[in-house]
Parts: sequence; structure tokens; C-alpha cells
Amino acid sequence: MPARHLLFSPLKKAIMATAAAVMFTGSVSSAWADDTVSVFTYKGDRSESTVEVPVNPERVAVIDYAVLDIIDRLEADDAVKGMPLKGTIPEYIKHFQGHKGMVNTGTVKEVDFEALMALEPEVIFIGGRLAAQYDKLSEIAPVVFLSVDYTRPLLESVERNASTVAAIFSKDGQADEIINGFKERVENIKKQVNGKTAVVGLVNATQFKTLGDTGRCSFIGRDLGFNNLAKDIEATHGNEASFELLLKLNPEYVFILDRDSAIGRPGAKLARDVMNNEITAKTRAAQEDHIYYLNSTVWYLAEGGLTATDLMIRDMEQALNINR
Repeated sequence: MPARHLLFSPLKKAIMATAAAVMFTGSVSSAWADDTVSVFTYKGDRSESTVEVPVNPERVAVIDYAVLDIIDRLEADDAVKGMPLKGTIPEYIKHFQGHKGMVNTGTVKEVDFEALMALEPEVIFIGGRLAAQYDKLSEIAPVVFLSVDYTRPLLESVERNASTVAAIFSKDGQADEIINGFKERVENIKKQVNGKTAVVGLVNATQFKTLGDTGRCSFIGRDLGFNNLAKDIEATHGNEASFELLLKLNPEYVFILDRDSAIGRPGAKLARDVMNNEITAKTRAAQEDHIYYLNSTVWYLAEGGLTATDLMIRDMEQALNINR
């Protein structure tokens, strides 16, 4: 019986930690698989690196919705044996919850380490919310940490992440057609945008905040060519603003991310209700019916996946009345 199917024990834990360390140093051998592949990963400090993982692993834990999305689109979902079952899960990957024997690994921000170790995964996939746990998770199994790099166009990160997952599951080239389709749609959007002014806002607990071009939702300004009038904001969760500022900026378009809806906060006031006020109504965007509410679950929780990118581009196409 392969080592990955042995019952968990203190001795097994030590073997697992040793195997993970060996694979990380680039060895071509593995305690769990005859074939391995070296793939891209961020480390805990977000520096770029590589990690050695088994090819076609049969037991993986995916603690990131964007990676789970990619695995789903590449039809490698049978390997997923553990995922976060708590918190808000995007609709298009909720079917994973119904997989027989799926292990609940906690949330995308807080891992249930006991459940994860009992799962005995061959590979652990994580996103940025677990960066600080990279080293600790690497004691259990090789960790592939994928995320969006906000210093580059979004599609570059999506393509790199999809290629990384494809290399692990022998699905090379399968995402190419999808990515090429995204690139064509983005170029079409850019032609329609042509420097139109915009403000990208985040509503959280009735507060209105602005988002810049170097973090979440930067796809709108940096990649698609909207002139984000608050582009210099660097705060990941937005910079505190006011409706008076929004009126002063007076953009042609306003895009709103409803954080409370994204995380499923009970009793939270909807962003649409927060934005429905006399000051906002005076803006050019409101008067031209150009206030748009983004697919919050996707933009806030799953940026970087394949289906997520499709839905993000679709939001922009609808805002610009681009028919597909």
C-alpha cells in the first residue's frame, strides 16, 4: 500500500515532515510518488520560489477559492479531498461541498490543522490569506502558494496560476483557450473604456471607501484603462472617504464592492442602500445610471480563478453594454 494511505501516527507525521522538506529542496524523488514536478510558488514572505510536488496527486487540500476554481475548470477535482467548508463559498464551486468524504479544513483565513494532518494531503494549495502559515503548513506537505500579483496585469497572474496547477495535474495547455478568450475580451473592453473616469468604492459596515490601482479591484483602472480618480490609494481594504469626496471627484462611472455581502456578515446593510443618498444622486455617474455593483463574492474572495475572471470581465462588459 502506498505510504500516503498509511494511518496517521507520530512516526508518520515525522516522515511527512521529512518528505516535505526533501521535496522543497528540489529533490527529484518523493516519499509519496515516483514522479515529481517543480512548480512556481510564493513563500511565506511572498518571495517567488519553486517547490517540488508529486505529479497527478490523488489527495490534495485546497484552502483557496481561486485555486479551487482553476482545479475545477481543469477537471482535476477528483483529487480534492479537503477544502474550507465554513464561510461564504462562491456558487460556482459550491458543488465541492457535496463530494463524498470532503474534509473541512476550516476557512481560507484559519486552518483546522488537526483535520488537515488527518487528511494526509500530498499537496496543500493556499492563497494570500494564509501566507503567514506557509512554513507551518509545509511541515505537513509541500505547499503551493498562488496569488494575484498586483504589480502585473491580472491575466498574467491568472495564466501563471493556471499553468502551475495544469503542470501538477498533467493538464498542460488546457487553459490556453480560456486565457486567450479573456485577453480578446479585455482588449475589446479597453477600446470601449478609452480613458473614461471612474471611482472604485468598497462599502463596509455603512462606510464608503475608495480603492486604488495597486490592490484589490485594480483590474478596473490599471488593466482595463479606466482613469481611476483615486488611483493612488494603496490600502487593501480601501481608504476612508466620503460621499462629498465622491461628488467632488464626480466620475463618469462608479464601481462598488460590497464587502459585507462578500463575507456574509449577518444583518449588514446592503451597499445599494448605503449608496442611495442625496449626495451620490448628484454625481454624474448616478445621473447617467453608471453606478455598478460588482459580483462581490468573486471580486473579494476569489480573484485569480478562471471562472472568477470570466465573471469579473462580464461585470465590465455589462457596465459598458458590450454584447457577447
